[in-house]
Parts: sequence; structure tokens; C-alpha cells
Amino acid sequence: MLQVAVVGSGPSGVYAAQGLVQQEQVPGVRVDVLDRLPCPYGLVRYGVAPDHEKIKSLQSTLRTVLEHERVRFLGGVRVGPDGLPAARLRELYHAVVYCVGAATDRHLGVPGEDLPGSWSATDFVSWYSAHPDVVSDGFVLGARAAVVIGVGNVAVDVTRMLARGAAELGPTDMPQAAFDALSGSLVREIRMVGRRGPSQARFTTKELRELGGLPDTDVVVDPAELALDPAYLDPSALPAAQRRNVEVLRGWAERPPAGGSRRIRLRFFLRPVALLPGETGRVRAVRFERTLPDGRGGVAGTGEHEDIEAQLVLRSVGYRGVPLEGLPFDAARGTVPHLAGRVLRDGSVSPGEYVAGWIKRGPTGVIGTNRPCAKETVTSLLADAPVLVRRQVPTDPLAALRAEGLRPVEWAGWQAIERAEAELGASLGRGVVKLPDWQALREAAERDQ
Repeated sequence: MLQVAVVGSGPSGVYAAQGLVQQEQVPGVRVDVLDRLPCPYGLVRYGVAPDHEKIKSLQSTLRTVLEHERVRFLGGVRVGPDGLPAARLRELYHAVVYCVGAATDRHLGVPGEDLPGSWSATDFVSWYSAHPDVVSDGFVLGARAAVVIGVGNVAVDVTRMLARGAAELGPTDMPQAAFDALSGSLVREIRMVGRRGPSQARFTTKELRELGGLPDTDVVVDPAELALDPAYLDPSALPAAQRRNVEVLRGWAERPPAGGSRRIRLRFFLRPVALLPGETGRVRAVRFERTLPDGRGGVAGTGEHEDIEAQLVLRSVGYRGVPLEGLPFDAARGTVPHLAGRVLRDGSVSPGEYVAGWIKRGPTGVIGTNRPCAKETVTSLLADAPVLVRRQVPTDPLAALRAEGLRPVEWAGWQAIERAEAELGASLGRGVVKLPDWQALREAAERDQ
């Protein structure tokens, strides 16, 4: 019987597990899905905005896989430093598939980036999504104006969450501390800024349009900045997605503000060059340099600068994979070297080790992109299965994990967390409310362990 460990319970990990147990080429495959968190679903739980209920409903599909009779969820199992060494994990299973995502954010590399009040959008998203690693609740404290650097979907998400009021945030599963902070936020001016033009922005039209439907919020676009983009003036040659984005932006540029109490300004052709401190040492403004198209698909600086006020700066310029102890790592790409999902060590295939998801291909695509990515890896693993099963492994890897002092959170423990979150929400007069920290999660999981 082929025993496989999948490290990571986000979409790529669950799709890999699904591919392994639903195929008929190698019957009887058993899969343990390990995660360092006691909760499954990865970025679907901790990365999708709380007000995106339709996308978050994907959890139901992932749940069906994790409840399969030959799949086990083992949460609270850290692989790597201060946890289970990758080499030991390899001894317990015929094959290991690493689906650990891209765990950190890219940096701007400009002076003042680490000033108080300057955060990565990753941290901000993790905070309002109740990721237990993030404990700060000072994101919006004292802020009146915010700058979001980046023009992708995450930038749109954090911009939208900053403009939401209590009435819209209340029905979400946002943790209570984040709900209280955002509901009482004094932020009224939010600028989302990109260094290139509207035709090169990475947000999807659906996400972009949501900004225009926010209550009591005006969306403002400067027609002069749009006109700097040659493709804006003649969008007919653009792909359909970018053309629709340009049309939405054109509509906002031509529409006068309605007088909402909040204002979102979309800015283009501005490159951050420094974050400026105020008298208290916190960020007070972002200095941008005006850019212009260079005729080769990029932009060039003009030497013209503009300072934009901000007591809160959120940097949303992409994710990046981090090395996992015991695995090779391509620092330039932020990925594990592989051949069709097979891990490569010094250019040669490492038997029994595989990757899928962002740690395999980089932080690209949408949630559904993980399905064909996982399928390619599973196809490679199944082709290797006749050789993999020759190596003896424990009949029950979970017993071996427990013998080494680990106490994985099994599916019953996760269900106990779900019940605790429903009870917490009911006590607060809301729906489900996420437990915000490690202690609360552990205590809830141990009720049924």
C-alpha cells in the first residue's frame, strides 16, 4: 500500500490528496495531509477576504476530500526547524509532497520601509483573517490616511476592507479584535498606487468593480494619469481582461464624486522611493517618483516626486517562497527545483520527494490553477509508485509520530474548533467568529482529542 504525506492543507495540498485517492492506477493509496496549523484549508481560510463568501465556500469542496476514508488531516505538525525533520518524514512515508506555498512577502527595498505604521499586506490580511501567528492589533490605530502600494487583487482586498463599515463586516467570520478595530477606524482616505499604468495592473475586473459598490465611498481616478498609458487611449489591442479594467477605470474617471465619507483614489505611474517619518518616528508620508512608459513594456523614472500623506502603509507587491530545511531551494525564483513536480537535488531527481502549488511554480495564478499543477505532480508520483513501494515504512505513520512526542490535531479536533467558533459568534451576536490565537485553537481542539 502506497503511503503518502502531503505537507500543507491549502488548495494545492488537498487537490494533490484528491488526485491520489480518486485514481485507479495505484489502488488503495493512503494520504496523510499535514499542516503546521491546527486548521485546514490554507489561504482559503487565512488569505481570502472575509467578505468573499462565495470563494470561501470552496472550503466545502476541500472538506469532502479531507473526509475521504483514505485521507487523514493531521494539524499542528511542524515540518522543519523546531519540528519534524524532513529526513524523518521521508522515513515514515513512501512519498512526501510539499505544498507549503509562498510564506512571505516581497519587499520594496526603499528607505523607511520598516517604520512603525508600515506593514506588508500579508500581515494585514493574516490579522483580519485570524492567523494565529499575527497578534498585533495596531494596524489602523491613529491612522486617517492609508496608502496601499500595489495594484493586484490582494491590494484591492485590503483597500476594500479598510473602507468597510461595521454593517458590512459584522456578518463575516473576522475575529472580534479586528472587527472592533476596523469598525472604529478613522481612515477616510485610501490611495492604491501602482508604478505602471492601468493596462498593466494585475487586479481582475470583478475585484476592481467591487470597490465601486462600497457604501458611502467614492472611487476617484485621475484622467490625466490614465492618459499616460498609450493602451488606455486605444484599448482595442488589449486582452479582454485588461480592456475591461480600462473601461471600469474610465467610467470612474468621468464620474463626479458623490460625497461619500470615505474616498478611494487609484493612482498610476508612481514608484515608491522612500517612506518618510513624522515627529514620533511613525510613517507620515510616502515619497513617490513619477514614471512614464519606456516603450518596451516597462517604465522609467522622470525625477519628479510627490509626497502622499499616510499614517498606514500596506505593501502589496507579491509573495515569495521560503526555504524549507532539508529541501533544495532556488533563491532567485523562491521555489524548490523540480521536474514535473519531482524534487531535483543538484539536477537529479530525489526519489520520493515532490512539490505542488506556489512552492513549485511561484506565486502565480488563482486558486483553480492549483488543480492542474497538483495533477502534474500526482501523475509523476504515480508513475514512480512501483519503485517507491519497495521501501519499507511503518504500517501506521501516525503511531510513529505520536511515539516521537507529537500530538497532531485530527479531524475531530478541527470539528471541535469549528464548534467553538460558532459558539463564540453566537455569544457576540454575530455569525461564526474565528478564534484568533494559538492558545484558543489548542484549547478548542483538545475538547475532543
